Amino acid sequence: MDGRNFYDVTKWKTGDPYQDIGAVMNSIIADIKIRQTDSDENEGGKPGAVIYLPVGDYRLATQVVIDISYLKIMGSGHGFTSSSIRFNTPEDELENWHEIWPGGSRILVDLPAASDEEERSGAAFYVKRDGEPRISSVEFENFCIDGLHFVDDGTKKTSGENTYKNGKTGIYVESAQDSFRITGMGFVYLEHGIVIYHADALAIHDNFIAECGSCIELRGWGQASKITDNLMGAGYKGYSIYAQNFGGLLIATNNIFPRGMSSVHFENVMRSTITGNRFHSFYPGMLVFCGKCSDNMIASNHFFRDYEPWKPMLACDNGQDDGYGILNVSGNYNSIMANHISETVKKDDIKPKGTVPVIIHVVSGVGNFISSNHIVAMAETSVKREKEDEGCYSAQVEALLASDSLAPLKVTTVLIEKEARQNTVLDSGSEAEVVMDRTENAFRATPTV
Repeated sequence: MDGRNFYDVTKWKTGDPYQDIGAVMNSIIADIKIRQTDSDENEGGKPGAVIYLPVGDYRLATQVVIDISYLKIMGSGHGFTSSSIRFNTPEDELENWHEIWPGGSRILVDLPAASDEEERSGAAFYVKRDGEPRISSVEFENFCIDGLHFVDDGTKKTSGENTYKNGKTGIYVESAQDSFRITGMGFVYLEHGIVIYHADALAIHDNFIAECGSCIELRGWGQASKITDNLMGAGYKGYSIYAQNFGGLLIATNNIFPRGMSSVHFENVMRSTITGNRFHSFYPGMLVFCGKCSDNMIASNHFFRDYEPWKPMLACDNGQDDGYGILNVSGNYNSIMANHISETVKKDDIKPKGTVPVIIHVVSGVGNFISSNHIVAMAETSVKREKEDEGCYSAQVEALLASDSLAPLKVTTVLIEKEARQNTVLDSGSEAEVVMDRTENAFRATPTV
């Protein structure tokens, strides 16, 4: 590697990275721009650079502004650990913990909270460049972005550290771009983990994005990108994965856990694929298609919806009732095939009381194909809520592994509204479990014993 284009933040001549890593990085980017001025020298000229963060804690008091291509910012450890568990543990117990804060190559975002109208101002990394060509090949790898604290939102549903609100964002990309990569990163306690507009050939792979208001938001429009092999889970006010006006998005082999308002939320997304994922949620609306979502495939995923087991979060949910559906779909010619969909709840927790829960809810659209989905619906007959001395980890694992005291739960496996026509439902529920106009839609029941 050419040493001139490799920058160790702890050895840079300007600023103190431990007090303001943002100012140091901006100084490095300025140096790269001064040195790399020729856009065509021996069929090259602007190779870009690597900025390296050794293991350590780096306060960020100045936003990093990126306006050059071929920049890689890398560390030596994503450093994720649960801040939510830490903030919901009594102070006297923390004295015995081995560690209480995220680690690795860790950036502590210490920017003023941004308003919703100016949310980019609360971003640790802000990427924007006008003109041609689009900014390309910016990479973030193997370090932690920590928003530090959430703040009181005025609802009094839970403590201030559980609100998922602080006006901070990890990475905010405003310009159209090509071939960005976000890999091996840790994101924690940010209102928005990753916000990207106008993405093309984007790879978000093998990250740990959790305890953020929303994890991944692909806004504006985009194409031909992937979200793969991530561990993530948003807060009850936001989305684990959100995509808008996108074509050709691949969402595969992610493990998405609670408490996101939706695990996947598509708005006007076309010809995209959701496959091989494991989704877990405490609320209906795990997967939502709204607007004109068409020609998408949802296949071979595991969806599991159960109840919130952790005491600090019992008063929080996403506001949807059980008639909304675990999958709520508007759009045309989508395929929902070969998924395993599980629901385990207590009857007293169903909202409104007496509602028959809906699993797959087609709200509108034509030509949707729903086939060979295995739906398991069970009611807890004696749910054991969290003990006073039981923590988040043990409470959630116990809930996941619960198999005793279960009884079959009556559900509507597929509900097709009158506004939806010419849809096909095959082997995804019995005669009694599927509700639709059978003169307007095709149906073959799952055989019963």
